[in-house]
Amino acid sequence: MAETAPSTETHSRFAGTSLIAVIFINMLGFGIIVPLLPFYAKSFDAQAWQVALIFSAYSVGAFFGEPFWGRLSDKYGRKPLLISTIMGNCLCYLALAFAPNIWVAFVIRLIGGLAAGNGAVVQGYIADVTPPEKRARQMSYQGAAWNVGLIVGPSLGGLFAHPDAGPAGFRIPLFIASGLALLCVIAITIFIKESRVRDQTISHRPSRWSAVGEAVGHPVIGRLMLLTFMVGFAFTGIESVFGLWTQARFDWGPREIGVAFAFVGVAAAITQTFVTGRLSERYGEGPMLAVGMALTTVAIVLQVFSVNGPMVIALMCMTAIGQSVAFPNVGSLISRTADPYRQGQILGLNNACGALARVIGPFCSGLAFAGISINAPFILGAVVVAPAIFLALSASRLAGPPRDWSEADETL
Repeated sequence: MAETAPSTETHSRFAGTSLIAVIFINMLGFGIIVPLLPFYAKSFDAQAWQVALIFSAYSVGAFFGEPFWGRLSDKYGRKPLLISTIMGNCLCYLALAFAPNIWVAFVIRLIGGLAAGNGAVVQGYIADVTPPEKRARQMSYQGAAWNVGLIVGPSLGGLFAHPDAGPAGFRIPLFIASGLALLCVIAITIFIKESRVRDQTISHRPSRWSAVGEAVGHPVIGRLMLLTFMVGFAFTGIESVFGLWTQARFDWGPREIGVAFAFVGVAAAITQTFVTGRLSERYGEGPMLAVGMALTTVAIVLQVFSVNGPMVIALMCMTAIGQSVAFPNVGSLISRTADPYRQGQILGLNNACGALARVIGPFCSGLAFAGISINAPFILGAVVVAPAIFLALSASRLAGPPRDWSEADETL
């Protein structure tokens, strides 16, 4: 088993910031590849459903990877798991550059998603080195690093990709992504210190399935896991049909959609960097989680009544701000509620709920878009997110205020 290694406040701030900087480099590589995937798949003459399969493969892999890597990081430490998973991504990007057909590419993306399901390890590290009252701020910085990477990455990918050359035209962006992942591995090896030490005095560890049952049945963690699934289901569902919706309503093309998502990324990054942590520390994690859910619900509903492009972008930014205010508080609440010896595993289970939502949400929204109306995904999203407001308030009340981080948390 493991216990949190003692550290000063100064060291904890440096450790968390250093890791977030490294994660930004990794997400920069991820951002290079994601916008190119549809064109990469089409270079193999893939059909539309095969393109969708390439996207979903990554989330399916992450669904299985998150709790697995989180559990291992609790046992063996965060640093070796960060190194091994990011190295796995490095090799997957490299393999993708030489995939002979769409099916091999699918398998590589599945393995890549499995390796990339290390968000719980990152969150676990931040929880290890950060006092409970500061965790929402640090986790919001992590989210900002993700968003900035996804803003900058696509421009680099588009600069170096040559779709007219077939699959080989995507090798340079894939090489760059692989190189950035390798740079992350080197940086973690040199600059990131292990946040946990083994404790040989504790021998009992519940089985994986027992941990799932305990987490789902926990009055706080179970509610937060359900909230993560509901919001992820709604948001990724809307995101998946957004291009089709804007095309049908406003005759948008790839350029307009790209501009909209750039604004969304900037809004999310600014909120997570300068707003979320301060509000959570002042008003509490639970209330801000509920506010974020409410803001998201209102923005989704109003989107149906959009009359022009600026209004669409403004409401998408409002949705992103709501998400940015809310989600760092989920990880923070779970990290201080869960057994400190199993934080990685529990955070992984929560992230797996998000990965599952990213698989099911787009499928359901696609059916609603095609079978009911083009506005149906937004109505469905609002109906699903609205109850999350009450889940947030309930979980916050049951979790209580942050405790001194030197104290041992109660077990699940």
